[in-house]
Amino acid sequence: MERAGAPPRRDIGVGIWLLAIAVLVVAMILVGGATRLTDSGLSITEWDLGKGLTPPLSAERWAEEFALYRRTTEYQLQNAGMSLVEFRSIYWWEWSHRFLGKMIGAAFALPFAFFWVTKRLRGRFWPVLGLFALGASQGAVGWWMVTSGLFERLDVSPVRLAIHLGMALIILAWALWLACDAFGLPRGASRLGAPRWAAFALSALIFVQAMFGALMAGADGGPAYADWPSIGHEWVPASAFSLDPLWRNFTEHHATQHLLHRSLGYVVALAAIALGAVALIRGQGAARRAALALAGLTVLQAMLGVSTVVAGSPLFTSLAHQAGAVLLWIGTVGVARLRGGMIVPAT
Repeated sequence: MERAGAPPRRDIGVGIWLLAIAVLVVAMILVGGATRLTDSGLSITEWDLGKGLTPPLSAERWAEEFALYRRTTEYQLQNAGMSLVEFRSIYWWEWSHRFLGKMIGAAFALPFAFFWVTKRLRGRFWPVLGLFALGASQGAVGWWMVTSGLFERLDVSPVRLAIHLGMALIILAWALWLACDAFGLPRGASRLGAPRWAAFALSALIFVQAMFGALMAGADGGPAYADWPSIGHEWVPASAFSLDPLWRNFTEHHATQHLLHRSLGYVVALAAIALGAVALIRGQGAARRAALALAGLTVLQAMLGVSTVVAGSPLFTSLAHQAGAVLLWIGTVGVARLRGGMIVPAT
């Protein structure tokens, strides 16, 4: 009989399931990024579970979807005259993003029911149920985001876009952490050589940096300045923080967004390098190796960010930059777990 307060038992099957969920969430983030960068997110104007399970398979269905899209502000002000073939190219991105979300729901709910009935979630039922609840609410947040851009704006709200991405990153971290528990990977089993809070502080910096990136992407600010290290040939743009009220600078002002995203990027890179240096000198075991790998990945991500800027933010490099951010986030979760600097309680 399992004693009260005992840690969750190791279960490879549960671990593989939760790891698969994390992989699907990564795919969801990247497809969502492509959907935003190709201006495809408003191509489906209804939330219809039945219609969303299959793409349009007839000319009548395509005509219906295109007619709905032509009612949006984006079509009327930006894409007027778009052909049906062009509409299909953006529709597929948004449909794929939504369909992948439904598949994640199914991939979670069905095994969850099985593991629950077979009593294999003892000791981790409530954390896993919390993960499911957060994932379910993500669908509602996604629709909330889409509705912000259908009829009053050309694009979705950058703030809602950032919230949507932030929730996805939290879901990803939670799933990975629970998967590690299920695989029986110990917490804090190696030595990082830095204070316990260091890995958590770095993960917080990376999270905020991702939010700045989302706000800039939501405002189509990436291509606004294609010079580096200057911004519009200025080290600090004179127009930065010039909008009133102040919060509009974070969501609408491209110069301010570039200044914040680039500046915090430098801070993240320096912090990761510093953590790696401390680990190299004082660390031991897997935490030391993970910190060194994270420092190298952060430098590569910074270089990719610069390349994206000077190239004018093309689709491929922009997506690669977003993928790098996801890898950094995963890396900080790994370092935090190995050092024991982050806790997801079990019940």
